[in-house]
Amino acid sequence: MDPLVVGLICLICTLILLALRVPIAAALGISAAIGIFIIFSWRPGTVFAPQYAWRPTLSLIANGPYNFLKSYSLATVPLFVFMGHLAYEAGFTTDVYRAARLWLSKLPGGVAMASVVGCGGFSAITGSSVACAAAMGRIAIPEMLNFGYSRALATGAVAIGGTLGSLIPPSILFILYGVFAEESIAKLFMAAIVPGLISLLAYVVVIYLWAVLQPSSAPAPREEISFADRIASLIRCWSILVLFAVVIGGIYAGFFTPSEAAGVGAISALFLGLILGRLNISKVKTALRESVYQSSMIFAIAIAGKIYVSFIALTGLSNAISDWIAVADLSMLMVLCLIIVFYILLGMFLDPIGIILLTLPLSIPIIQSYDLSLIWFGVLVVKLLEIGLVTPPIGLNVFVIKSIMKDTVKLEEIFKGVGLFLIAEIALLGLIAFIPELSLWLPRQLF
Repeated sequence: MDPLVVGLICLICTLILLALRVPIAAALGISAAIGIFIIFSWRPGTVFAPQYAWRPTLSLIANGPYNFLKSYSLATVPLFVFMGHLAYEAGFTTDVYRAARLWLSKLPGGVAMASVVGCGGFSAITGSSVACAAAMGRIAIPEMLNFGYSRALATGAVAIGGTLGSLIPPSILFILYGVFAEESIAKLFMAAIVPGLISLLAYVVVIYLWAVLQPSSAPAPREEISFADRIASLIRCWSILVLFAVVIGGIYAGFFTPSEAAGVGAISALFLGLILGRLNISKVKTALRESVYQSSMIFAIAIAGKIYVSFIALTGLSNAISDWIAVADLSMLMVLCLIIVFYILLGMFLDPIGIILLTLPLSIPIIQSYDLSLIWFGVLVVKLLEIGLVTPPIGLNVFVIKSIMKDTVKLEEIFKGVGLFLIAEIALLGLIAFIPELSLWLPRQLF
Protein backbone atom coordinates (compact mmCIF):
# COMPACT_ATOMS: atom_id res chain seq x y z
CA MET A 1 0.00 0.00 0.00
CA ASP A 2 1.29 3.47 -0.87
CA PRO A 3 2.69 5.10 2.31
CA LEU A 4 1.33 8.47 1.17
CA VAL A 5 -2.21 7.07 1.12
CA VAL A 6 -1.69 5.60 4.60
CA GLY A 7 -0.47 8.98 5.78
CA LEU A 8 -3.52 10.82 4.47
CA ILE A 9 -5.94 8.26 5.92
CA CYS A 10 -4.28 8.35 9.33
CA LEU A 11 -4.19 12.15 9.32
CA ILE A 12 -7.95 12.23 8.68
CA CYS A 13 -8.51 9.59 11.39
CA THR A 14 -6.46 11.66 13.82
CA LEU A 15 -8.58 14.75 13.20
CA ILE A 16 -11.77 12.69 13.63
CA LEU A 17 -10.52 11.29 16.95
CA LEU A 18 -9.64 14.77 18.14
CA ALA A 19 -13.07 16.05 17.09
CA LEU A 20 -14.60 13.25 19.17
CA ARG A 21 -12.65 14.62 22.18
CA VAL A 22 -10.29 11.66 22.42
CA PRO A 23 -7.27 12.78 24.52
CA ILE A 24 -4.60 14.30 22.28
CA ALA A 25 -1.85 11.91 23.35
CA ALA A 26 -4.07 8.89 22.60
CA ALA A 27 -5.26 10.27 19.26
CA LEU A 28 -1.75 11.03 18.01
CA GLY A 29 -0.11 7.90 19.43
CA ILE A 30 -2.73 5.38 18.31
CA SER A 31 -3.06 6.80 14.79
CA ALA A 32 0.71 6.92 14.31
CA ALA A 33 1.33 3.43 15.73
CA ILE A 34 -1.33 1.84 13.51
CA GLY A 35 -0.09 3.77 10.49
CA ILE A 36 3.53 2.67 11.05
CA PHE A 37 2.42 -0.95 11.45
CA ILE A 38 0.43 -0.84 8.18
CA ILE A 39 3.35 0.71 6.27
CA PHE A 40 5.76 -2.01 7.41
CA SER A 41 3.15 -4.76 6.89
CA TRP A 42 1.93 -3.74 3.48
CA ARG A 43 4.80 -2.45 1.38
CA PRO A 44 3.97 -1.24 -2.16
CA GLY A 45 3.65 -4.17 -4.60
CA THR A 46 3.50 -6.85 -1.88
CA VAL A 47 0.79 -8.67 0.03
CA PHE A 48 -0.19 -7.81 3.61
CA ALA A 49 2.40 -9.50 5.88
CA PRO A 50 1.96 -8.36 9.51
CA GLN A 51 4.46 -10.91 10.84
CA TYR A 52 7.30 -8.82 9.46
CA ALA A 53 6.04 -5.52 10.88
CA TRP A 54 6.14 -6.08 14.65
CA ARG A 55 9.87 -5.66 15.19
CA PRO A 56 10.44 -2.46 13.10
CA THR A 57 7.21 -0.92 14.42
CA LEU A 58 8.06 -1.50 18.07
CA SER A 59 11.63 -0.37 17.48
CA LEU A 60 10.50 2.92 15.92
CA ILE A 61 7.91 3.53 18.64
CA ALA A 62 10.44 2.85 21.40
CA ASN A 63 13.57 4.54 20.07
CA GLY A 64 12.01 7.77 18.81
CA PRO A 65 10.41 8.85 22.11
CA TYR A 66 13.43 7.68 24.10
CA ASN A 67 15.84 9.78 22.07
CA PHE A 68 13.40 12.67 22.35
CA LEU A 69 12.92 12.42 26.11
CA LYS A 70 16.64 12.28 26.85
CA SER A 71 17.03 15.63 25.10
CA TYR A 72 18.84 18.02 27.41
CA SER A 73 16.67 20.95 26.30
CA LEU A 74 13.45 19.17 27.27
CA ALA A 75 14.50 19.13 30.93
CA THR A 76 13.64 22.84 30.84
CA VAL A 77 9.88 22.15 30.80
CA PRO A 78 9.28 20.71 34.29
CA LEU A 79 11.76 23.13 35.84
CA PHE A 80 10.03 26.22 34.41
CA VAL A 81 6.66 24.78 35.40
CA PHE A 82 7.93 24.21 38.94
CA MET A 83 9.33 27.75 39.11
CA GLY A 84 5.98 29.18 38.07
CA HIS A 85 4.04 27.20 40.66
CA LEU A 86 6.50 28.16 43.40
CA ALA A 87 6.17 31.84 42.46
CA TYR A 88 2.38 31.55 42.55
CA GLU A 89 2.34 29.78 45.92
CA ALA A 90 4.73 32.40 47.32
CA GLY A 91 2.48 35.23 46.13
CA PHE A 92 5.08 36.83 43.87
CA THR A 93 2.59 37.05 41.00
CA THR A 94 0.00 38.66 43.26
CA ASP A 95 2.53 41.38 44.10
CA VAL A 96 2.77 42.38 40.43
CA TYR A 97 -1.01 42.60 40.10
CA ARG A 98 -1.38 44.63 43.30
CA ALA A 99 1.31 47.09 42.23
CA ALA A 100 -0.24 47.49 38.77
CA ARG A 101 -3.68 48.01 40.30
CA LEU A 102 -2.50 50.73 42.68
CA TRP A 103 -0.67 52.62 39.92
CA LEU A 104 -3.29 52.22 37.19
CA SER A 105 -6.57 52.24 39.12
CA LYS A 106 -7.36 55.91 38.36
CA LEU A 107 -7.11 55.37 34.60
CA PRO A 108 -10.24 54.34 32.66
CA GLY A 109 -10.31 50.54 32.97
CA GLY A 110 -7.26 50.68 35.24
CA VAL A 111 -8.06 47.55 37.24
CA ALA A 112 -8.52 45.54 34.03
CA MET A 113 -5.24 46.99 32.75
CA ALA A 114 -3.62 45.84 36.00
CA SER A 115 -4.94 42.34 35.36
CA VAL A 116 -3.26 42.24 31.95
CA VAL A 117 -0.01 43.62 33.39
CA GLY A 118 -0.25 41.01 36.14
CA CYS A 119 -0.62 38.32 33.49
CA GLY A 120 2.49 39.69 31.82
CA GLY A 121 4.39 39.47 35.09
CA PHE A 122 3.18 35.93 35.69
CA SER A 123 4.21 35.01 32.14
CA ALA A 124 7.73 36.24 32.83
CA ILE A 125 8.31 33.38 35.26
CA THR A 126 6.17 30.57 33.88
CA GLY A 127 5.49 29.26 30.39
CA SER A 128 1.87 28.19 30.63
CA SER A 129 -1.06 30.25 29.36
CA VAL A 130 -3.61 28.07 31.13
CA ALA A 131 -1.77 28.39 34.46
CA CYS A 132 -1.54 32.15 33.93
CA ALA A 133 -5.28 32.50 33.21
CA ALA A 134 -6.19 30.26 36.15
CA ALA A 135 -3.96 32.10 38.63
CA MET A 136 -4.93 35.63 37.59
CA GLY A 137 -8.58 34.62 37.26
CA ARG A 138 -8.73 33.73 40.95
CA ILE A 139 -6.99 36.96 41.94
CA ALA A 140 -8.27 39.65 39.58
CA ILE A 141 -11.79 38.78 38.39
CA PRO A 142 -13.51 38.82 41.82
CA GLU A 143 -11.85 42.15 42.57
CA MET A 144 -13.00 43.68 39.27
CA LEU A 145 -16.55 42.46 39.83
CA ASN A 146 -16.52 43.97 43.33
CA PHE A 147 -15.53 47.32 41.80
CA GLY A 148 -18.53 47.12 39.46
CA TYR A 149 -16.75 46.10 36.24
CA SER A 150 -18.88 44.39 33.62
CA ARG A 151 -18.54 40.61 33.61
CA ALA A 152 -17.55 40.65 29.92
CA LEU A 153 -14.66 43.07 30.45
CA ALA A 154 -13.46 41.46 33.69
CA THR A 155 -13.35 37.92 32.32
CA GLY A 156 -12.28 38.88 28.78
CA ALA A 157 -9.28 40.87 30.04
CA VAL A 158 -7.97 37.94 32.10
CA ALA A 159 -8.67 35.37 29.36
CA ILE A 160 -6.72 37.39 26.78
CA GLY A 161 -4.04 38.37 29.27
CA GLY A 162 -3.47 34.72 30.08
CA THR A 163 -2.41 34.08 26.50
CA LEU A 164 0.75 36.07 27.21
CA GLY A 165 2.01 32.97 29.00
CA SER A 166 2.58 31.42 25.57
CA LEU A 167 4.40 34.40 24.11
CA ILE A 168 6.43 36.13 26.82
CA PRO A 169 9.47 34.00 27.69
CA PRO A 170 10.04 31.55 29.18
CA SER A 171 7.39 29.65 27.21
CA ILE A 172 6.72 25.91 27.13
CA LEU A 173 5.49 26.17 23.54
CA PHE A 174 8.76 27.79 22.46
CA ILE A 175 10.72 25.04 24.19
CA LEU A 176 8.76 22.31 22.38
CA TYR A 177 9.01 24.19 19.09
CA GLY A 178 12.76 24.61 19.52
CA VAL A 179 13.26 20.92 20.25
CA PHE A 180 11.19 19.73 17.29
CA ALA A 181 12.42 22.39 14.84
CA GLU A 182 16.02 22.04 16.09
CA GLU A 183 16.30 25.79 16.66
CA SER A 184 17.95 27.71 19.51
CA ILE A 185 15.55 28.06 22.44
CA ALA A 186 17.49 31.11 23.66
CA LYS A 187 16.96 32.85 20.28
CA LEU A 188 13.26 31.95 20.34
CA PHE A 189 12.92 33.45 23.80
CA MET A 190 14.58 36.68 22.70
CA ALA A 191 12.53 36.79 19.48
CA ALA A 192 9.30 36.73 21.48
CA ILE A 193 10.06 39.65 23.80
CA VAL A 194 9.18 42.51 21.44
CA PRO A 195 5.96 40.87 20.06
CA GLY A 196 5.00 39.97 23.64
CA LEU A 197 5.38 43.54 24.88
CA ILE A 198 3.51 44.91 21.86
CA SER A 199 0.69 42.44 22.55
CA LEU A 200 0.49 43.53 26.19
CA LEU A 201 0.36 47.19 25.12
CA ALA A 202 -2.36 46.43 22.55
CA TYR A 203 -4.53 44.75 25.21
CA VAL A 204 -4.12 47.80 27.49
CA VAL A 205 -5.19 50.10 24.62
CA VAL A 206 -8.29 47.98 23.94
CA ILE A 207 -9.25 48.16 27.62
CA TYR A 208 -8.75 51.95 27.64
CA LEU A 209 -10.95 52.43 24.56
CA TRP A 210 -13.59 50.08 25.98
CA ALA A 211 -13.68 52.01 29.28
CA VAL A 212 -13.82 55.41 27.54
CA LEU A 213 -16.59 54.39 25.13
CA GLN A 214 -18.54 52.46 27.80
CA PRO A 215 -17.78 54.08 31.18
CA SER A 216 -20.38 51.93 32.96
CA SER A 217 -18.31 48.82 32.13
CA ALA A 218 -15.32 50.06 34.12
CA PRO A 219 -16.21 52.43 36.97
CA ALA A 220 -13.30 54.04 38.81
CA PRO A 221 -12.62 52.44 42.22
CA ARG A 222 -13.67 54.67 45.10
CA GLU A 223 -10.59 54.37 47.22
CA GLU A 224 -7.83 56.68 48.28
CA ILE A 225 -4.36 55.42 47.42
CA SER A 226 -1.39 57.32 48.80
CA PHE A 227 1.88 57.76 46.97
CA ALA A 228 3.60 55.85 49.77
CA ASP A 229 1.30 52.87 49.14
CA ARG A 230 2.22 52.91 45.46
CA ILE A 231 5.93 52.98 46.20
CA ALA A 232 5.55 50.17 48.75
CA SER A 233 3.73 48.04 46.17
CA LEU A 234 6.58 48.52 43.71
CA ILE A 235 9.14 47.53 46.30
CA ARG A 236 7.27 44.28 46.97
CA CYS A 237 7.77 43.33 43.29
CA TRP A 238 11.54 43.02 43.65
CA SER A 239 11.38 39.24 44.02
CA ILE A 240 9.72 38.61 40.67
CA LEU A 241 12.09 41.07 38.99
CA VAL A 242 15.01 39.11 40.45
CA LEU A 243 13.62 35.85 39.05
CA PHE A 244 13.12 37.37 35.60
CA ALA A 245 16.60 38.89 35.65
CA VAL A 246 18.14 35.59 36.72
CA VAL A 247 16.43 33.58 33.97
CA ILE A 248 16.36 35.91 30.97
CA GLY A 249 19.39 37.97 31.99
CA GLY A 250 21.41 34.84 32.62
CA ILE A 251 20.55 33.45 29.18
CA TYR A 252 21.29 36.76 27.46
CA ALA A 253 24.59 37.26 29.28
CA GLY A 254 25.66 33.72 28.40
CA PHE A 255 26.04 32.64 32.02
CA PHE A 256 23.96 29.53 31.38
CA THR A 257 21.81 27.75 28.80
CA PRO A 258 17.97 27.82 28.91
CA SER A 259 17.98 24.41 30.62
CA GLU A 260 20.42 25.61 33.27
CA ALA A 261 18.44 28.87 33.61
CA ALA A 262 15.29 26.86 34.37
CA GLY A 263 17.06 24.99 37.17
CA VAL A 264 18.61 28.16 38.60
CA GLY A 265 15.23 29.92 38.37
CA ALA A 266 13.41 27.13 40.22
CA ILE A 267 16.03 27.06 42.98
CA SER A 268 15.93 30.88 43.21
CA ALA A 269 12.12 30.87 43.55
CA LEU A 270 12.33 28.23 46.28
CA PHE A 271 15.13 30.07 48.09
CA LEU A 272 13.37 33.46 47.95
CA GLY A 273 10.07 32.00 49.09
CA LEU A 274 11.64 30.26 52.08
CA ILE A 275 13.82 33.23 53.08
CA LEU A 276 10.89 35.66 52.91
CA GLY A 277 8.67 33.27 54.84
CA ARG A 278 6.17 32.98 52.00
CA LEU A 279 6.66 29.26 51.41
CA ASN A 280 6.23 26.37 53.78
CA ILE A 281 6.30 22.60 53.38
CA SER A 282 2.62 22.46 52.47
CA LYS A 283 2.95 25.07 49.69
CA VAL A 284 6.09 23.45 48.30
CA LYS A 285 4.28 20.09 48.19
CA THR A 286 1.38 21.72 46.35
CA ALA A 287 3.76 23.28 43.82
CA LEU A 288 5.50 19.92 43.31
CA ARG A 289 2.21 18.07 42.87
CA GLU A 290 0.86 20.57 40.34
CA SER A 291 4.18 20.62 38.48
CA VAL A 292 4.32 16.83 38.21
CA TYR A 293 0.73 16.70 36.95
CA GLN A 294 1.21 19.44 34.35
CA SER A 295 4.63 18.17 33.20
CA SER A 296 3.33 14.59 32.88
CA MET A 297 0.50 15.80 30.67
CA ILE A 298 2.91 17.76 28.48
CA PHE A 299 5.33 14.84 28.15
CA ALA A 300 2.54 12.38 27.33
CA ILE A 301 1.46 14.59 24.44
CA ALA A 302 5.08 15.20 23.41
CA ILE A 303 5.88 11.46 23.30
CA ALA A 304 2.83 10.78 21.13
CA GLY A 305 3.78 13.77 18.99
CA LYS A 306 7.27 12.40 18.46
CA ILE A 307 5.85 9.07 17.29
CA TYR A 308 3.59 11.02 14.94
CA VAL A 309 6.55 12.97 13.56
CA SER A 310 8.33 9.66 12.78
CA PHE A 311 5.18 8.38 11.09
CA ILE A 312 4.82 11.50 8.89
CA ALA A 313 8.48 11.23 7.89
CA LEU A 314 7.94 7.56 6.98
CA THR A 315 4.96 8.37 4.74
CA GLY A 316 6.71 11.18 2.86
CA LEU A 317 3.60 13.32 3.35
CA SER A 318 5.49 16.53 4.16
CA ASN A 319 7.66 16.15 1.03
CA ALA A 320 4.57 15.50 -1.07
CA ILE A 321 2.93 18.69 0.20
CA SER A 322 6.10 20.67 -0.54
CA ASP A 323 6.22 19.18 -4.06
CA TRP A 324 2.55 20.03 -4.60
CA ILE A 325 3.15 23.64 -3.58
CA ALA A 326 6.15 23.82 -5.93
CA VAL A 327 4.10 22.44 -8.84
CA ALA A 328 1.15 24.73 -8.05
CA ASP A 329 3.57 27.67 -8.10
CA LEU A 330 1.87 29.32 -5.14
CA SER A 331 3.32 32.61 -4.01
CA MET A 332 4.94 32.90 -0.59
CA LEU A 333 2.14 35.24 0.52
CA MET A 334 -0.56 32.76 -0.48
CA VAL A 335 1.20 29.87 1.28
CA LEU A 336 1.62 31.99 4.40
CA CYS A 337 -2.08 32.92 4.36
CA LEU A 338 -3.05 29.25 3.98
CA ILE A 339 -0.82 28.28 6.93
CA ILE A 340 -2.35 31.05 9.07
CA VAL A 341 -5.91 29.96 8.25
CA PHE A 342 -4.97 26.32 8.92
CA TYR A 343 -3.59 27.13 12.39
CA ILE A 344 -6.54 29.35 13.30
CA LEU A 345 -9.02 26.62 12.32
CA LEU A 346 -7.16 24.01 14.36
CA GLY A 347 -6.91 26.45 17.26
CA MET A 348 -10.70 26.60 17.45
CA PHE A 349 -10.84 22.95 18.47
CA LEU A 350 -7.48 21.66 19.74
CA ASP A 351 -5.02 22.19 22.57
CA PRO A 352 -1.96 24.34 21.61
CA ILE A 353 0.57 21.63 22.49
CA GLY A 354 -1.30 19.11 20.37
CA ILE A 355 -1.48 21.53 17.45
CA ILE A 356 2.21 22.35 17.52
CA LEU A 357 3.20 18.67 17.56
CA LEU A 358 0.62 17.70 14.94
CA THR A 359 1.50 20.42 12.44
CA LEU A 360 5.26 20.98 12.66
CA PRO A 361 6.18 17.91 10.55
CA LEU A 362 4.06 19.38 7.76
CA SER A 363 4.64 23.11 8.09
CA ILE A 364 8.40 23.34 8.77
CA PRO A 365 9.47 21.76 5.40
CA ILE A 366 7.18 24.24 3.61
CA ILE A 367 8.71 27.22 5.43
CA GLN A 368 12.21 25.92 4.72
CA SER A 369 11.41 25.52 1.02
CA TYR A 370 10.78 29.29 0.86
CA ASP A 371 13.99 29.99 2.78
CA LEU A 372 12.08 31.73 5.60
CA SER A 373 13.39 32.05 9.15
CA LEU A 374 12.25 29.29 11.49
CA ILE A 375 12.81 31.66 14.44
CA TRP A 376 10.30 34.12 12.98
CA PHE A 377 7.95 31.27 12.10
CA GLY A 378 8.11 30.02 15.68
CA VAL A 379 6.89 33.38 16.97
CA LEU A 380 4.14 33.43 14.33
CA VAL A 381 2.99 29.91 15.26
CA VAL A 382 2.88 30.68 18.98
CA LYS A 383 0.90 33.87 18.26
CA LEU A 384 -1.57 31.80 16.23
CA LEU A 385 -1.85 29.28 19.06
CA GLU A 386 -2.38 32.19 21.44
CA ILE A 387 -5.36 33.32 19.37
CA GLY A 388 -6.73 29.79 19.43
CA LEU A 389 -6.77 29.86 23.23
CA VAL A 390 -9.62 32.39 23.19
CA THR A 391 -11.37 31.53 19.91
CA PRO A 392 -14.79 29.83 19.98
CA PRO A 393 -16.04 27.17 20.13
CA ILE A 394 -13.19 25.65 22.22
CA GLY A 395 -11.18 28.51 23.66
CA LEU A 396 -9.19 26.80 26.38
CA ASN A 397 -8.54 29.96 28.40
CA VAL A 398 -12.23 30.86 28.22
CA PHE A 399 -13.22 27.51 29.69
CA VAL A 400 -10.57 27.88 32.40
CA ILE A 401 -12.13 31.21 33.41
CA LYS A 402 -15.60 29.65 33.29
CA SER A 403 -14.50 26.80 35.58
CA ILE A 404 -13.20 29.36 38.09
CA MET A 405 -16.29 31.60 38.03
CA LYS A 406 -18.78 28.71 37.78
CA ASP A 407 -22.35 30.10 37.55
CA THR A 408 -21.32 33.68 38.30
CA VAL A 409 -20.55 34.36 34.64
CA LYS A 410 -22.06 32.84 31.52
CA LEU A 411 -19.81 31.33 28.86
CA GLU A 412 -21.17 33.64 26.17
CA GLU A 413 -20.29 36.68 28.32
CA ILE A 414 -16.64 35.60 28.42
CA PHE A 415 -16.55 35.07 24.65
CA LYS A 416 -18.21 38.47 24.22
CA GLY A 417 -15.51 40.05 26.36
CA VAL A 418 -12.79 38.40 24.29
CA GLY A 419 -14.33 39.58 21.00
CA LEU A 420 -12.86 43.10 20.97
CA PHE A 421 -9.44 41.77 21.91
CA LEU A 422 -9.55 39.39 18.93
CA ILE A 423 -9.70 42.39 16.61
CA ALA A 424 -6.44 43.59 18.14
CA GLU A 425 -5.02 40.07 17.86
CA ILE A 426 -5.66 40.01 14.10
CA ALA A 427 -3.80 43.32 13.73
CA LEU A 428 -0.92 42.01 15.85
CA LEU A 429 -0.82 38.82 13.78
CA GLY A 430 -0.46 40.90 10.62
CA LEU A 431 2.42 42.87 12.14
CA ILE A 432 4.30 39.71 13.16
CA ALA A 433 3.62 37.96 9.83
CA PHE A 434 4.58 40.81 7.51
CA ILE A 435 7.22 42.61 9.57
CA PRO A 436 9.62 39.78 10.51
CA GLU A 437 12.08 42.27 12.03
CA LEU A 438 9.78 42.62 15.03
CA SER A 439 10.82 39.07 15.92
CA LEU A 440 14.31 38.91 14.45
CA TRP A 441 15.81 42.25 15.48
CA LEU A 442 16.55 41.41 19.11
CA PRO A 443 18.08 37.95 18.48
CA ARG A 444 20.33 39.49 15.81
CA GLN A 445 21.52 42.10 18.29
CA LEU A 446 22.21 39.60 21.08
CA PHE A 447 23.60 36.55 19.25
